[in-house]
Amino acid sequence: MKLIVKKSALKGSIEIPASKSHTIRAVVIASLAGGTSRILSPLDSGDTRSAVTACRALGAEIETGEEWVVKGCGGTPQVRSSKIDVGNSGTSLRLTTSVAALQDKEVVFDGDASLRTRPMQPLLDALSNLGAKAYSLERKGYCPIRVKGKMNGGTTEVSGLSSQYLSSLLISTPLAEGDTEIRVVDLHERPYVGMTLAWLEGQRVQYEREGWEVFRVRGGQSYRSFEKRVPGDFSSATFPLCAGAITSSRILLKGLDMNDTQGDREVITMLKSMGAQIEVKDEGILVTSGELTGGELDLNSTPDALPALAVVGCCAKGKTVLKHVAQARIKETDRIKVMATELSRMGAKIEEMTDGLIIRQSRLKGAKVCGHHDHRVVMALSLAGMIAEGETEIDTAESIDITFPGYVEKMCGLGAQMRLVVKVNEKNLCE
Repeated sequence: MKLIVKKSALKGSIEIPASKSHTIRAVVIASLAGGTSRILSPLDSGDTRSAVTACRALGAEIETGEEWVVKGCGGTPQVRSSKIDVGNSGTSLRLTTSVAALQDKEVVFDGDASLRTRPMQPLLDALSNLGAKAYSLERKGYCPIRVKGKMNGGTTEVSGLSSQYLSSLLISTPLAEGDTEIRVVDLHERPYVGMTLAWLEGQRVQYEREGWEVFRVRGGQSYRSFEKRVPGDFSSATFPLCAGAITSSRILLKGLDMNDTQGDREVITMLKSMGAQIEVKDEGILVTSGELTGGELDLNSTPDALPALAVVGCCAKGKTVLKHVAQARIKETDRIKVMATELSRMGAKIEEMTDGLIIRQSRLKGAKVCGHHDHRVVMALSLAGMIAEGETEIDTAESIDITFPGYVEKMCGLGAQMRLVVKVNEKNLCE
């Protein structure tokens, strides 16, 4: 599917979809809890559906609709399917891998071609240290993987390059028989771990930590059923926020909670530091365009913002540096390389660093570009199309539905000049 985009001016309000990260954590914890939980206003997308698939396979009963009703397994997963396909969802894969380690039947996890590039060895090693058997079936450190418990607790070490390794262990180790000590090496994306800890605290799970380096979790605990409304997704909000900052626009974003734990709230501060006019009101977050100036932005805690902010950098006077975000290379794609390549096709002055990008103010021109089957890359390139001269054509646009169903319709409602086109038997630019 192609997304065709032309230069646009935006005006109006947009409802931001629910948080993917919160929704997946809610499904996993509800599936481990005793009793029946209700998840209100969840994100219904490709990634969250993958989490539902995995949790059902591990014993939860889940009804989906406007609210999701989850009957949990009471802390002891009951395998209903020994082969679990999590599609494109790295979060679902990593969080449920540790869930599978809580029981003694073999489970095989796999997914699409992109998922098979997502590193898993740090989590597999950590689970093995805690008594489980966890290993790759083909290429070491990648899916497909086989997991078998039981994880008993103990002491382990895990890389912090992806925060999902640690979040996975923190969610499952309270249900192990023994206590667990987790030593973390160079933790990135700390707000996502903070989100996981907030869920544990809401469940009264007992743990101790020394900074972000050592976590001690008491074993033999349990999760309780709950009812919780999922807040709006600041990662998804990044795209209309950036659109408002770089086009002649006035946009009100609704459904966001500025008191939530999501790290991508910081994008608002970053855009304001570059000159965007953003005001937090009772009815939502109002963003209007302003004269932008480049600067240095540390994206270690907000890696998902890199694609959109790379486009903002093209509009800012001087030089913009997006740094300390090496983990962006191990997302759905190598987002550092991909954004440099595709924005260069449009005339951007952009350079790769090992851990980020350097962007100079550029006059973009419409072009045929590749979305690389990456939802955030496609949406970021749509922003570039809204400021470029001429027409921009982005392929693999169907990937948007992984986290932001209805993105095109909602942006068109603001006045964006974009449309989806199905082209049969046409080879993708990136193939």
